[in-house]
Formats: sequence, structure tokens, C-alpha cells
Amino acid sequence: MKTEIKNAFGKVIFTAEYDAANRLVYNEWFGYQTREGIITAANAGLEVIARHRCPLLLNDNTAVLGPWDHAVDWIAQDWTPRAIAAGLTHFAHIVSPESFAALSAEAMASGIASSFQMRIFGNVPAARAWLRAAR
Repeated sequence: MKTEIKNAFGKVIFTAEYDAANRLVYNEWFGYQTREGIITAANAGLEVIARHRCPLLLNDNTAVLGPWDHAVDWIAQDWTPRAIAAGLTHFAHIVSPESFAALSAEAMASGIASSFQMRIFGNVPAARAWLRAAR
């Protein structure tokens, strides 16, 4: 079952789904992200991780527009400890290298690097291969 989060205008900004065949949670983010939207969506994705005690997260930001630095501290200080408690051990983060979102991803990675295994990728197949090797 896919979880969807929409913004105030009814546009989908986030989906999360457990991929049983690959034993991972696949999050996909879309468009511009507000702090409130990120918190709501990340918490929804965390519920999927916790429900399945899933150690692997494929977090796809290739369709994100603009930076999301306004949520990096919250992710590091609030979301990350709860994700670890829910069983997360490996976080594959996909970004478009030319985007401002890539800069936000680098800031996030430096803030949570010691918490669990995290790598940033430029495409989904490379991220999936890394997670497959982690199983």
C-alpha cells in the first residue's frame, strides 16, 4: 500500500511504499518542499519503516525542486534517532547532481553520517545495488 502526502494545493509531494521483494522502503519526493511538508511526509515514511521494521531506505529526491535546508536540523536531531529506533540501518539518498536539493542532501549527510550507513547517489539503479549488497 502506497502512502501519499499532498500539499495545501492538492499536489502530491511525497509517496512511501514498502517493497517486499527487495525488503526496502521506497520514498519519492516531488516539487518544492516546505519545512512543514517535509516533517509531515518524513513522519509518514517513518511509519512505513517502523511497521515493517525495515533497515533499508531508498529516498528518491530526483523530482525535488529547490533546496530544503530549512529541515536539515530537524532531520538530524528528531527524525534520525526515531528512524534508528525503528530499525533503519542503511539510507540511500538519490539526488540530481545539478540541483540545489543536492546541496541540501550534502548538508544532511554531514549531520547524520555517524548515525547509520548513508550514501548519496545520482540514480536509482546504483542506490538499489548498494542496498541489495547491504541485505
